[in-house]
Amino acid sequence: MSTAHTARRMHDLLEPICLVTYFADEPNEELAALGHRTYWDGYFASRAAPLGRVPAQVVHAAFYSFAEGEAARHIPSAWATIPPEDSFAAWRRGSVSALHRLLGAERVGSPATTRAADLLTEAAAGAPTEGRVMYAGMRTLPVPTDPLTRLWQSAATLREHRGDGHVTALLAERIGGTEAHILSALDMGIHPPETFGRVHHLPRARLAEVMAGLRHRGLVDDAGWLTDAGREVKARVEAVTDELAAPPYAALSTAELDELVAALEPLSVVMAAAWTP
Repeated sequence: MSTAHTARRMHDLLEPICLVTYFADEPNEELAALGHRTYWDGYFASRAAPLGRVPAQVVHAAFYSFAEGEAARHIPSAWATIPPEDSFAAWRRGSVSALHRLLGAERVGSPATTRAADLLTEAAAGAPTEGRVMYAGMRTLPVPTDPLTRLWQSAATLREHRGDGHVTALLAERIGGTEAHILSALDMGIHPPETFGRVHHLPRARLAEVMAGLRHRGLVDDAGWLTDAGREVKARVEAVTDELAAPPYAALSTAELDELVAALEPLSVVMAAAWTP
């Protein structure tokens, strides 16, 4: 199995587990109990917390995919009365609680889940941090002792590692954050892409500017669909992302990777079903 294939396989297994943080009720309830007024206040306060009390411009740069000004609507105001570390702790606590509910006590308490947590923790600590801002921030956090919490935090750390590489791939192709969402929407068959949930709230003038730029580059046609050139760019971004996401898994032997995949597969299936309508 190639390193890129390994990275893609691990992404497919870990993403349904990571999505608990964004789709389940428990993290939002924990953040609301702290005093965060909206979902996005809690999101920015928690995800950016490992970076420390950096300015909104730094969060915007690290997150990459949000439109200009979106981070500034929440940072630093979301940290004004609630310390960043408290927000992150609540985010993690709610995420682990949701995992426990969805996976069930038997799966959570199994030796396979504990082993998966151990192997993921080893992988999550096994890659260089240079050029990986979000990953480096997550690496500064203490490793939890509870296996399920350790599994969640390691999965989230690996997700940020992959995200940092994805930003590099997008930059190399001169694709901005909003442009990336448009290309992803079209790749998923969403048309017009301006209706995609990650961008539909943006000003029409801004979306029109983005679409005009993609047409000018030949990535989108006059009808608003991907061209062959657009599909090639999207494929290159994904291929480079997979390649750049591979280093953490070099910390594991082939036998350990096989063991990790076998332990994660049943967990991933359950979590994927939770997000399927």
